[in-house]
Amino acid sequence: MNEYKLPSAKEARFRNKAYQVPIVYNSVSLSESQKQLGVGFKYHVATYGCQANVRDGEVISGILENMGYTFTGELKDADIIILNTCAIRENAEKRILGTIGYLKSFKRLNPNMVIGLCGCIPQQEQMVKMIIEKYPVVELIFGTHNITALPNLLENVINTKKRKVEVFSTLGSIYEDLPSVRQFKHKAFVNIMDGCDKFCTYCIVPYTRGQQRSRKLEDILNEVNSLKDKGYKEITLLGQNVNAYGKDLSEGYTFGDLLEKVSDTGFKRIRFTTSHPWDFDDKMIDIVASRKNIMPFIHLPLQSGNDDILKLMNRRYTAKEYKELFDKIKTKIKDVAISTDIIVGFPNETEEQFLDTLEMVEYCKYDNAYSFVFSAREATPAARMEDSISIEEKKKRLQRLNERLGYYSKLNNKKWEGKIVEVLVDGYSKTNPNIMSGYTPQQKLVNFSYDKAEIGDIIYVKITQGMKNSLNGIQVHFEKEEYE
Repeated sequence: MNEYKLPSAKEARFRNKAYQVPIVYNSVSLSESQKQLGVGFKYHVATYGCQANVRDGEVISGILENMGYTFTGELKDADIIILNTCAIRENAEKRILGTIGYLKSFKRLNPNMVIGLCGCIPQQEQMVKMIIEKYPVVELIFGTHNITALPNLLENVINTKKRKVEVFSTLGSIYEDLPSVRQFKHKAFVNIMDGCDKFCTYCIVPYTRGQQRSRKLEDILNEVNSLKDKGYKEITLLGQNVNAYGKDLSEGYTFGDLLEKVSDTGFKRIRFTTSHPWDFDDKMIDIVASRKNIMPFIHLPLQSGNDDILKLMNRRYTAKEYKELFDKIKTKIKDVAISTDIIVGFPNETEEQFLDTLEMVEYCKYDNAYSFVFSAREATPAARMEDSISIEEKKKRLQRLNERLGYYSKLNNKKWEGKIVEVLVDGYSKTNPNIMSGYTPQQKLVNFSYDKAEIGDIIYVKITQGMKNSLNGIQVHFEKEEYE
């Protein structure tokens, strides 16, 4: 494997507080041959995982279209397929490996098809070696740090008919002026930072995404204003830990400062994700509470309700501190909805420790939650911990947890019955053309009957039914002042 550039878990763990992050403007430039490489050919990008991956997928699509490729939704018709992968849990990896196996038949029918793999899976040292050895059908492999190198890598594979593997374990750079094919025409993701330095003991992200690095405020605002000028109604500010925005910059910006500046642009709807409770300060809460265009929805990962487990996870807060933050958010932000992440079955978690998590759920009564059985990730400290709890017991605990989470999700949704809510329309039902769907400011999914609505409209809906995962309603008409 000496001919390949492979990642290193040891290098991925390294951090340097004095690191000056390179900022690359006009970061994707194409040669004349690269601009013509895809003319007459089709591409497909399949993205898995978080919103950061979705944003990366939009950039990859933008690069390919600048190279002349046209999109196809049919895998069998594609001349290049890029699998943009997630490594947050083992199930995500198994799904990708299954997809690669499925693609072999298409490769046999079209030997010139190029199958590429990128994202977080290739950033894992052992995983990428296994893929190289067992999946020769994958001819192009690159990581999260060198998406902008795609034109050179792809051109090399096509011209030489040889596999190209280039995955870096590095502190990382910031790339500006990226070409994009946005997933939607009415709402968009805006990266404000990349990487993470928290090193929660179960999490692979600091190893796959590099050192925390924040974009300059003026570059973010330029992107936000550009989207506003194009008619976008909603943006979501993205980062592995948005609360820590600016801590690596010398200018002294905080995430609260950024929120304030973005709100001042007049964008209709502003969201952000993901937050870490340890960095969630009062200024952030006050800004969200005071600005009507910042949506009253907070994703506040808990992971565990037990202090000993939280310490083993390196979460940097206690259950008491989490409750205090939760109460402060609920008190200050009107009609706020809060979602969370919870891990069940962290190594050696006892029944009593699990009950502390259930107690936290009873206290917080989350609007929504993402709950999972612990999944050991390559090179993380938690993966090396001995574990005496059986997978069967972990699954039983997850079922118990999900029953309570589902109960409170439905309870919270039923509180909206009879109320009129503002909805940003996303699209039509796949099964009923008379039904459209969209999201409230609280990130509640609403399926509604309509008489006059288009994708991207902000309309009003009267809620007729609250269910566990969504709301049902009917469109109503009146002036905004009457609604307020």
